Amino acid sequence: MIYPRRAATGPDVARHYDELDVFYREVWGEHVHHGLWHTGDETPEVAVAHLVDHVASHARMQPGDAVCDVGAGYGATARHLAVRYQAHVTALTISPAQYAYALTAAPTAPNPTYLLQDWLANELPADAFDAVVSIECISHVPDKPRFFDEAVRVLRPGGRLVVCAWLAPEAPSRWQVHYVLEPICHEGRLPSLAGASEYRVMIAEAGLVLDAFEDLSRQVRRTWTVCVQRILHRLLTDRRYTRFLRDATHQNRRFLVTLFRLWLGYRIGAFGYGLFAARKP
Repeated sequence: MIYPRRAATGPDVARHYDELDVFYREVWGEHVHHGLWHTGDETPEVAVAHLVDHVASHARMQPGDAVCDVGAGYGATARHLAVRYQAHVTALTISPAQYAYALTAAPTAPNPTYLLQDWLANELPADAFDAVVSIECISHVPDKPRFFDEAVRVLRPGGRLVVCAWLAPEAPSRWQVHYVLEPICHEGRLPSLAGASEYRVMIAEAGLVLDAFEDLSRQVRRTWTVCVQRILHRLLTDRRYTRFLRDATHQNRRFLVTLFRLWLGYRIGAFGYGLFAARKP
């Protein structure tokens, strides 16, 4: 497990997304997660939808399923699942800015239901969901074993959990830890960064049965090439971006550097991306 020099808390994560709210949406869009490239020719918008569909496939989603989307961001994944798969989606985010945006994205639609709530302190009923999905939220969670315990609690027997997670390598070098992984944790407000084997242990200890693991690192890494290109264009053409970076009162302005660290991390094998599909017996 990789830890930053200063541990991030839930409020730190919320402030990160609130402060960078406009930039996330302008640079990447409503889906605040990686894209999944099958051929390499897809647009980023198509690639992010591919990832959601891949998660839904592993969740074996059926019309009418009750689905919980943990770390739902702006609600784009939840809306995709509600429209394309006719699932009844409950979507949680810890960011007030993301929550406010989600409420206005489709204000007349009764589905999804959005909650401004910390997953580790959620008030959801037990045995209530056919599937729990979470795309890139768990890296922001300080108590990762409890993340899985909560999934077990709210899932019905036979229910499925699908988690997409940022991954540390199994045996990172000191150089990778010092210059890539620890800074990503600190600047990206990740309380910790686990490896695939560590997640396997957590899943088993929670009482879940792991049905599948996929290393999707090569298929998602193009995300950061696109982001770097777009942010460089914005820096050259939009003064708001340079003003933001020069303003020392913005606690999350160093995340710009992390974009380049993420791009590098994927290229040198210091950073990875995995999908875990498990079920509650």
